[in-house]
Amino acid sequence: MKCKIEKSKISGQIVCPPNKSYTHRAIFLASIAGKNSRVENALLSADTIATIEACKKFGAEIEIINSVIIVKNPIKIGIKVPEINTENSGTTIRIASGIASLFSEEITLTGDSSLQKRPMQPLLDALSSIGAQCSSTDGKPPIKIKGKIVGGEVKIPGNFSSQFISALLICAPLTEKGINLTIEGNLVSKPYIDATIATMQKFGVTVQTLIPYKRYNITPQIYKETTFTVPIDFSSLALLLSATVLNGENIVINGNIGNLPQGDKVFIDILEKLGVKITIDNDQIKIKSPKKLNGGKFDLSNSPDLLPPLAILALCSSAPIEIFNVKHARLKETDRIAIISRELVKLGIRVQEKEDGMILEASENISGADLISEEDHRLFMAFCIAGMFVGNCTVTDPESIKVSYPSFIEEMKRMGAKIKIV
Repeated sequence: MKCKIEKSKISGQIVCPPNKSYTHRAIFLASIAGKNSRVENALLSADTIATIEACKKFGAEIEIINSVIIVKNPIKIGIKVPEINTENSGTTIRIASGIASLFSEEITLTGDSSLQKRPMQPLLDALSSIGAQCSSTDGKPPIKIKGKIVGGEVKIPGNFSSQFISALLICAPLTEKGINLTIEGNLVSKPYIDATIATMQKFGVTVQTLIPYKRYNITPQIYKETTFTVPIDFSSLALLLSATVLNGENIVINGNIGNLPQGDKVFIDILEKLGVKITIDNDQIKIKSPKKLNGGKFDLSNSPDLLPPLAILALCSSAPIEIFNVKHARLKETDRIAIISRELVKLGIRVQEKEDGMILEASENISGADLISEEDHRLFMAFCIAGMFVGNCTVTDPESIKVSYPSFIEEMKRMGAKIKIV
């Protein structure tokens, strides 16, 4: 399938979706804690449903009422677990791998064709170093894990994915010895580690930070029953803000902003550097954008999901936008650097692709094009927003939005976007 998109203006109010990363983490921890732990304002999307299903395979009893997830009974460490299919969710398979290493019976974890291209070896090596037996296909899913890990000293590289570290942090309190964790090299996506630690604290577990983003100590502890309220997703908010900058008229974005750490909050600062005025008041966000944005250089090492919404803003910039230190975006659902570079050229943007990012420069000769999102949800949404600015575009794979923002097309159309699935 694909969408036909005409030049559009959008207006009105919209509610930003809940945060996907916090929903994942809260479901896993609520499923470990049990005792009627609740996750409120949860994002129910393909990825988070994959996490729910994984926790059920681990033995948790879960009830869903609207946007509230209630864990009736916790994960049962020690039961025989059938194969876990985590579909397209990298967060699910990585955190589930940590939990699987607590079981003494072998557990197989797999996913769809896209997930089977994503690296797992650094996590498998780390788990093996503390007692797990792990095997895989060339370091990628499907993988087999047999515990039981006992804890101790663990070293893991930080330059692949922060999800590996999150997986180790989450399972650490459940080990016999706890874990002394050392992160080697430069850690990417640092705020996601902060998010994991903050969620663990909400469930009663303390992580001792010895050296930030380098060394952590987690002693054996028990996750406690709690009610966790998920804040808005700043990754999705970034897309809504880009849509407002390019195509918006008098838009108000609503949602529970909360005070939990989110690396993608930096998009507010990025927009201000580009010349956009932003007002945040009582969980409402409004912006006023100039006709032409400033250019600038932006380090996205800690916020790789901001690559798509930032790149498309080159359509209305008066100077180049340079994005760097985001090489790990090549290891997401797709190689986002390569695909964004390839597709935005079709619209008339001048793009210089680099190993760790890109330089984008606006052109006076923009025109519609057929854009291929490669079944990547964030690329599909970003290309749709670009298509609303340019007009006469098609974008492939609308079904991909089920991963993080299932109502995206419906919401855009309600606000005036001319989008049609063909």
